[in-house]
Amino acid sequence: MSVINDQHCGWIKDLRPRSNINIINNKKKCNFLVVGAGFTGLSAARSLGLLNKDKKIIIIDAQLAGEGASSRNSGYLVDTTLNDGFTSNKEINSYKKKVKIYEEGIKAVKKYINDHQVECEWNECGKYFASSRLEDEKKIKFFSNILSSLNFDNKILYNKDLKNKLGTNFYKIGIFTKGGILLHPAKLARSMVETLPFNVDLYENSPLINWKKSNDKIECVLKNSTIQADKIIFCTNGFLSSQKIKPRYSFPITLTASMTRPLSGNEFESIGKPKEWGVLPVRPMGATIRMTANKRILIRNTAELNNPNFMNKFNLQKNIKLHEVGIKKRFPELPKNLIESSWSGVVCRSGNGSQIFEKLENNIFVAGCYNGSGIGVGTLFGEQIALMASNQDSDKISIIEERKKPNWLPPQPFLNIGISARLFYERIIASSEI
Repeated sequence: MSVINDQHCGWIKDLRPRSNINIINNKKKCNFLVVGAGFTGLSAARSLGLLNKDKKIIIIDAQLAGEGASSRNSGYLVDTTLNDGFTSNKEINSYKKKVKIYEEGIKAVKKYINDHQVECEWNECGKYFASSRLEDEKKIKFFSNILSSLNFDNKILYNKDLKNKLGTNFYKIGIFTKGGILLHPAKLARSMVETLPFNVDLYENSPLINWKKSNDKIECVLKNSTIQADKIIFCTNGFLSSQKIKPRYSFPITLTASMTRPLSGNEFESIGKPKEWGVLPVRPMGATIRMTANKRILIRNTAELNNPNFMNKFNLQKNIKLHEVGIKKRFPELPKNLIESSWSGVVCRSGNGSQIFEKLENNIFVAGCYNGSGIGVGTLFGEQIALMASNQDSDKISIIEERKKPNWLPPQPFLNIGISARLFYERIIASSEI
């Protein structure tokens, strides 16, 4: 697997460039090897280092640590989700278990931020699910009833109230939930890189090419080196299946986002000077939108079964046009050509919206597949899979183990045909929300 270090992500461009980048180029041995340096891998490596101070830990990533999907998401630390297949009466018990995992994920991130005094623009402002179509009122009311039954504060809002809150007349109905948090994902990920313990060695731009188990050791082949590990933890999320880890239980989807320059004072005043907010779509393929703390608009309104390693310029430009249309629909009073940066990233999905977390063999572990909720759940799963790999237990592992397990997916090429058909259908259903 070879991943291009894309320098166009608006979140990453906010960070100072790093100079302490190590690429592995000779043979190594370690007690624990963590593959993938996103929220999960960095959390796992940090926990392993603290739990096993006399052990050697290595973490590798195919690109720059923390600058993959972790820094490229929309920055939502979610407490509830609407489009994950659990919000029905039949699945209410599974939904309860899932939101309990979200709760523990928020606690894990919050504890990390407090322990390390991290500045990542944390804002406990809640979030909105909204639609431009009043016929989605039934779905929103049903979701509100589920949230209320689980003691989640929520409020249904209509066009006028949404306009006052968001500065756009686009949305006709929505629901506000208080528990969601908005943050700067790249600042959070960068802090996790900088707080790795002394006994953790990080190697970047060092993709794993192949691996096998040999005489109870894990033998890994990289581009210019090999690593022999006593135990290995796979934390590569959207790339799990390509590494032959639970290949029939998850798949990657490529998303594209754009971010505008900061709005001028007059531009910001023309939309009512709203406070920072985040909107998630009621319809699965609708747009995710944010008004950031520094008055930038972020939009994500495409999802494709595309090459997860690299998006070519043609596809990126095509998606940027959709972003421009989406912004203009919501804010017709703003000028054109506001977009300053655009980028792609990968989200990992399962067939039923469940995550992967397990011990595959006595020295092989995996955590991933967050279905768009990777900040909190990824951080939590990283910490807990490190505990499991260290032969320890916790009440949080028990909570994770109670979740509904991912279902088995069809073999290729039927899987890709099914995913493509589903995305096409959802795109049509949500065409007005893009």
